[in-house]
Formats: sequence, C-alpha cells, structure tokens
Amino acid sequence: AAGLLARRAVARGLQPAPWVKTSLAPGSLAVTRYLEESGLAADLDRLGFNTVGYGCTTCIGNSGPLPPEVSRAIGEHGLVACAVLSGNRNFEGRIHNEVRAAWLMSPPLVVAFALAGRIDIDLTRDPIATGADGRPVYLRELWPSNEEVARLVATCVRPEHFAAAYAHIAEGSPKWRALDVPATERFPWDDDSTYVRRPTYVDHIAAATAIRGARALLVLGDSVSTDHISPAGAIRPDSPAGRHLTSLGVAPADFNSYGSRRGNHDVMVRGTFANPRLRNHLVAVEGGVTRHLPSGEELSIFDAAMRYRAEGTPLVVLAGVDYGTGSSRDWAAKGTLLLGVRAVIARGFERIHRANLVGMGVAPLQLLDGESIESLGLDGTERFDVEDLSKVAPGAPVAIRATREDGREVDFRALLRVDGAEELRCFRSGGILPAVLDLVCCGKEIATQALPIASPASIAGLPPEEVDRSSAESFPASDPPAY
Repeated sequence: AAGLLARRAVARGLQPAPWVKTSLAPGSLAVTRYLEESGLAADLDRLGFNTVGYGCTTCIGNSGPLPPEVSRAIGEHGLVACAVLSGNRNFEGRIHNEVRAAWLMSPPLVVAFALAGRIDIDLTRDPIATGADGRPVYLRELWPSNEEVARLVATCVRPEHFAAAYAHIAEGSPKWRALDVPATERFPWDDDSTYVRRPTYVDHIAAATAIRGARALLVLGDSVSTDHISPAGAIRPDSPAGRHLTSLGVAPADFNSYGSRRGNHDVMVRGTFANPRLRNHLVAVEGGVTRHLPSGEELSIFDAAMRYRAEGTPLVVLAGVDYGTGSSRDWAAKGTLLLGVRAVIARGFERIHRANLVGMGVAPLQLLDGESIESLGLDGTERFDVEDLSKVAPGAPVAIRATREDGREVDFRALLRVDGAEELRCFRSGGILPAVLDLVCCGKEIATQALPIASPASIAGLPPEEVDRSSAESFPASDPPAY
C-alpha cells in the first residue's frame, strides 16, 4: 500500500518536504524481495524511502542523524519535532533523541505525511501538496484500493521469497563466520571491550534490610516509561555514557546505541535515567539531571548517584502512577540497582517492571490508595527511613518516615509489592542472581512455604481500619524508627 501510494505520488511530481527525514526499515528480508519484484521499491526510493536496515532499526533509534540544519534549529529554538512511523514504539526521544513527539501509523500514512511535511493537517479534507501541474493533490487521489493491494500480494508475496531470504540465515555473514571463538567453557571476558563486560550485579548485593537516611535520586510524575528510565536509542556525545566512551577512545560516529551496548554495564548505568525528555521535579530542566542533597548542586544523575555512593547514602526514587510502562526492558531495573537505588516509592507500577525490580533486589513500594507524593507533602528533599524489609510479608504495608530539612517528620505506609513466595525468596536474597548463588553455590535453604500472601484488595490499597492490623509496626510519634 505504501509503495502504490508512492508510485502515484511520483507520477504527480511530489516529493517529501526537504526538512523531512525518510527511511525504510522492513521487518523481513523478504519484504525487499517482493517490493523489488513488484517494482515498488524504485518508487519508494524516489521519495527517499531507501532501505537503511531491517528489524528494530527505526524503533530503536538507529535510522541515522537528522539533517544538520534541522538538528540545529531544534536546539536553538526549542522546537517540538515530530515523527510518524509504522513501527511499534513511539516513546519520547525513542526514534531520535531530538524528536519529542511520535505517532504510530500505517505505512501508506507515513508516506503521506512525509509528502505533507507537517503533522497539523487533516488529510481527509486538506490537500497533501501541490502537483507538478500546479493542482492540489489529495490523499484520496493517491490511496490505493484494497483490490490493487490484493492483486500485488497475490502475484509478488510468495513463499519462495521467504525461503530464499532465510535459507542460509543460520550461517551468518562472512564477518560473523570470521569471528574467533575461543573453545572455552566459560566466557573469556575482555577488559578492553566496550561492548561486552563482566557485569557487577553480585559485587554490590543489597539484600532486603532496613533503609536508613536515604535520599531521593529523582522525583518523577505519572507514566514514566522504561524508555525514560533506560533509553535504547542513540548515545549523545555530551552524555555521561558518551563522555565515558570518548575517554576510551571511541569516536562519536562509533557510539552506536544504548540498545547495542547493553552488554556493557559501564555504559548502561551511565545511560540510566538519561532520556533527554525525562522530567525530574528536583530540577527545572529536562533530561538526565538531578540535585545532590544536601549540597544542592545540580549534576548528571550518574554523577550524583556515584557521589551518594561515596558518601554511603542509599537512594530511593519517588514517582506517580504507571511507573515503568512500555517495553519490558531489563536494563530499566538493572541500571536502577547499579545506581544505588534501594526502593522505588510510587502510586502504581507496570506489571513486568515491578517484577524486574524485585528480580534486581529493588523494593517496589506502592503508596496506599488516595495517597501520593504530593498529598503527603513531600518534595524529595527529605531523608527517608524504611523499616526492615526482610521482616515484611508480601503485599503488607511498610512503615516509612520522611524527615524534612527542618526536622519535621512525615510518617506514611506503602505496600511491599513483592507478590508471592518465590518473589519474596528472590527479593530477600538481593535479587535473582544472589538467590541462585545462595541455592547453588552455598547450599542455603530459604523457606518459601507458609508465607502470607497479599490479597488483590490489599495490593490495591488497604482500608484505613485494616492498616494497623498488618505485620508492619507503626513508627512512634517522636521516637526514631527501630530496626
């Protein structure tokens, strides 16, 4: 359908607006074969929809840089640049870190909006552009019929295209076959590699205990996605990850993306919360910046986390509803742990990200129904004390005390969203890997039977009359918490 629309656009003398970046990244090698057989590849090429790669190319931010003058205009004027794509991810900054807004559309609509050169247009009424003959061109004139599409599919989309494209896929490319693979039972870590390094997940195990004197690394709002937490797109040269790669002699042209370097924790931890569209209420600017407390100095989130670590200060993250929406990206939890975050206190969690946090030993603490960071009067400058998490049953309320800078205290509760016995065993060990090491290497037996499991009602929020019946102890009005 996109190719047929492109063919008609070419016949009318249309071209995408010069400021529009166009590219084609099919999901399958077979797509190229049937587009070529139908002759539609040439029409797409004439409009700039040249094949730049396959699979996740565009959705992961690997379709290349914007035109320099466009990039410069965005930076100088604070423009909200837009994208339309026929992929499956439209998070802020995902397609390109300078492109804030994105819409998911069908392939022919992507071509149509590229020809229009603007997003604020009603294509059912307004002309897309002016043809070579000086007449307006409307979408209805370019849109192919279902019958046209069906005829081409019947003649050009054939099983042999798939068979030919993938008959030798397991053999790999000549470069793949030329790789030197050592015949060892264990992976030979290369200390000089900038792509694959031995991770440090078990070097800093933080098993479930009390959290004392924690600082808020970030204060976030609602619907923070895993793309905000751990972006997968291009690495900016001026970011902590970019500066780290530069220090290792990697040129910016070879930075690649966070997604491609997920085997390097040194890069990925520097990329955690580094999305340029992140809104952290501790600072007035967007991006991966926070305020170190109590100094008040604004630093990159990574630099602030490392300073807190040097000071021996544990960290928490404060957030709203739907924390961790979007891709089930494991690095959103891994990076959170490696930054030194012990707990995320939020109004609600996305299902998979909550489980991933538990798998890394980070406590997902869900505020009771009707409560929020704002309603509790918290602004993130407080110190946080959390009761001993090793003694709390799954789904039970946890006592938390926030101490403001003037010494005033705010006591509240949050549900420990560790939703079952197996998760509890993993969480109490400090995450999946420590739990496996406990069982396999050390022969430890961690009881998993007869543990009280939270009901769905308690996970949604305990009624006030039931709070005091939980296993969690309230903090006295003035005495410090007992651990």
